[in-house]
Amino acid sequence: MSFPNYPDKHKLTSLLTADELVAYRARLGRMPKIKPEGVLFCLERGLPHRMRWRIPVARAGAMNADVYAVKKSKGRVAVLTSFGGGSPMVMELAEELAVMGTKKMVLMTWGGILQNDIQPGDIIVCNRAIRDEGASHHYLPPAKYVDADSPLVNELVEAIRERGASCSVGTTWTTDAPYRETREEVIQYQAEGVKTVEMESAGLFTVGQVRNVQTASVVIGMDSLASLRWQTPERLDGIMGSLEIVYAAAIDVLGQP
Repeated sequence: MSFPNYPDKHKLTSLLTADELVAYRARLGRMPKIKPEGVLFCLERGLPHRMRWRIPVARAGAMNADVYAVKKSKGRVAVLTSFGGGSPMVMELAEELAVMGTKKMVLMTWGGILQNDIQPGDIIVCNRAIRDEGASHHYLPPAKYVDADSPLVNELVEAIRERGASCSVGTTWTTDAPYRETREEVIQYQAEGVKTVEMESAGLFTVGQVRNVQTASVVIGMDSLASLRWQTPERLDGIMGSLEIVYAAAIDVLGQP
């Protein structure tokens, strides 16, 4: 049997679905005390606590992630943290949230910089992702890219700029293997104008397409591969400031009808 074993797997029927798992957890009384319409996946796990004076939250349970209800949204928006990283976990959570009724999902993370004109702390709203991870290929036919939701991308850009921050829109490279980002790949993606590298966006966008949910991601530049060697920022102040801006902007966007 050749690899992949089932190249048309995305057409086959699964023996376990998110719908069944959510129903099972509900029967056991192990569901979060919120059914949000909008969800923010926050890779910076301490951010809801740091921002609690500006944006109060209340713990609403857990689902392979800590779930916080945004108080001002009156149950319409939740923030998920402490779920690790990578597309498989984000996709698992996103599928379950879609079953629970979530219609908008935004992921915010820090990521690697691929272009010389991007600096640590710069904000990139991702409108598509390169599918260099494994999970999306279980859901969709083979393709290089998967797209974010354009209206949601535009809303995020507007909300970020309204807070006095600049941001750009572009493609991100999603990979499962951060220690296997090679010189050859970076050179190729630089030539193609790809802005960042991270581990989750392609997975989230894939669930968005399959489950008919609006999805987008925002990457804050952190370390850099643009010079074809790994470079880290001397200070994190600008990065933390950008994370706070994106956090507030995303919650406002997710809370809109």
